[in-house]
Amino acid sequence: MAEEKQLKGTYYITTPIYYPSSDLHIGHTYCTVMADAMARFKRLEGYDVHFLTGTDEHGLKIMQKAQEKGVTPQEYVDDVVGRIQKLWATMEISYDDFIRTTQERHVKRVQAIFNKMNDKGDIYEGKYEGWYCTPCESYWTESQLVNGCCPDCGRPVEWASEHAYFFRLSKYQDRILALLQDTDFLQPETRRNEMIEFVKQGLEDLCISRSTFDWGIKVPIDDTNVIYVWLDALVNYITALGYPDDPELYDKFWPADTQLVGKEIVRFHSIIWPGILMSLDLPMPQHVMGHGWLLIDGGKMSKSKGNVVDPVFLIDRYGIDALKYFLLREYTFGQDGVFTNEVMIKRLNFDLANDLGNLVSRTVAMIEKYCGGDVPQALTEDDIDRSLKEVAVNAAPTLAEHMNEFRFNLALEAVWVLVRRANKYIDEKMPWVLAKDEARKAELNTCLYNLTDALRIISILIQPFMHTTSEEMRKQLGISDEPIVWEDAFEFGKTGAPHVTKGRPLFPRLDIEKELAELEAAKQAQMAEAKKKADKEAVNVELKPEIAFEDFDKIDLRVGTIMKAEKHPNADNLLIFKVRVGTEERQVISGVAGHYKPEEMLGKKVILVANLKPRQLRGEESNGMLLFARDGKALKVVTTDAADGSTVN
Repeated sequence: MAEEKQLKGTYYITTPIYYPSSDLHIGHTYCTVMADAMARFKRLEGYDVHFLTGTDEHGLKIMQKAQEKGVTPQEYVDDVVGRIQKLWATMEISYDDFIRTTQERHVKRVQAIFNKMNDKGDIYEGKYEGWYCTPCESYWTESQLVNGCCPDCGRPVEWASEHAYFFRLSKYQDRILALLQDTDFLQPETRRNEMIEFVKQGLEDLCISRSTFDWGIKVPIDDTNVIYVWLDALVNYITALGYPDDPELYDKFWPADTQLVGKEIVRFHSIIWPGILMSLDLPMPQHVMGHGWLLIDGGKMSKSKGNVVDPVFLIDRYGIDALKYFLLREYTFGQDGVFTNEVMIKRLNFDLANDLGNLVSRTVAMIEKYCGGDVPQALTEDDIDRSLKEVAVNAAPTLAEHMNEFRFNLALEAVWVLVRRANKYIDEKMPWVLAKDEARKAELNTCLYNLTDALRIISILIQPFMHTTSEEMRKQLGISDEPIVWEDAFEFGKTGAPHVTKGRPLFPRLDIEKELAELEAAKQAQMAEAKKKADKEAVNVELKPEIAFEDFDKIDLRVGTIMKAEKHPNADNLLIFKVRVGTEERQVISGVAGHYKPEEMLGKKVILVANLKPRQLRGEESNGMLLFARDGKALKVVTTDAADGSTVN
């Protein structure tokens, strides 16, 4: 059988590599569960599958997070990545490789790729000035900003100016546009149309290095720069396969069949990633699939908003298979979906407990009661039997069709058409009535056999989505020693004469009102604990003596952008800033060298006491004062997203 399966070819599927700035939530879980289901399905079909996931560990945001924690960036990511890997182990994610961008195998290959692109003439040296979004690791032009903020995440941006290296992305604009217009490379169509319009507006060359911080892979031709996170991150899909120095896996699995990404990073994967591959003269992935978001409380899940859902909590309460089923069954690929406890509990109760769990329980109980646990043979057939068989043999091809289009919800619906039909079959046949009439023993035996065989087929069909449930079903049906073979789902009547054994309920029936109340109580307890923690960390405020409004009104607070920052030549604790305030630029000196490196302050939009009388500090004039907040022993600069020169009232 193994040799036959190899004949179907290879299948390479990837998730995005997740940014370990904090723990993952159920929104990240959604993408990985989809990839896992597809990988398991393709293995079941007989493909040689390679499933890649991992973490994107470089960049300014990671460095800043580490500084806040008082640890090195490597120590910080090691801690978070360890918890991510533990989550995937808990969820039994069947990945074949986990790539970390801090791994030596990745680092050396990224540098080799940089050199290849440079040798091609696609990289040049220059200076970058623009608006930078740290959370997204993205530069934006003034026209691309939305209300002065990042168009992707809506957060404030900061002005950045630095020496950098650029990739000639504009060189590949026409080829990228043709890729999007003439193929089904990017799906769904809504994302494809968005990206086509984006490219038509014109592609600018891409900044691919940073010189203002050092947490990243060194540019091989200039160790004063690190490779910008998007070049570093995107090429993981081929560095994990050994490209360019150890190409055995690359030659076997590239191009990727499917690359799953969230809609917020579709632009990078459908425009920048193809440009990089074109520069390297490598083939394109077959498909980039952009899925939607799981929304809660009216918006995208975000730890900063405090509206995340912890998948581990749900797994502990309802089980891995239940969570996977809900995520895949409830939402339509490519569209945003709303997560609520009520929707989840009802789906688990009605589909899993009432439909599937009840079907298994009733069938096994009747075989034990009427046949001593031995599955009888089918010796009769009528229209009702034929109807069940027709639904059963049509389920697998229908499921396969939907899976190959990433319609997970419809693939599972194809299974549940059979589940519901089998439950209806019991009601139509009424085996408890047949059992009372010895003359109808053959009909009873046929009924019980057909139910067993329908469940055998169901156990195959649900294996990619709920493998533990599939195993438990087959154990109760007495067929757990038999291999699960995809082709066996296309044929009715392959069950022999196993002995069934009643086991635990697959999915206990839930008291919906009780569950919702307990989930709400858990949420409130979590919020209370977070508030308690915040209160504990809060600063005990001791106010200075009151002043009159007239005194305060004399202070002129203005918004400015730090354009240059350097250490004071004659004082270790002082930093000298050049601050742009509207059309004016002035020099301001602050005693914060123990809290910030000069490069960390570049581009920050700060608040300046603009009418403070100038004074000399160690031979340099300071014309104003920047506002900082004291957080314990640390000083943190006060920032804003208002326009330069704006007054602060």
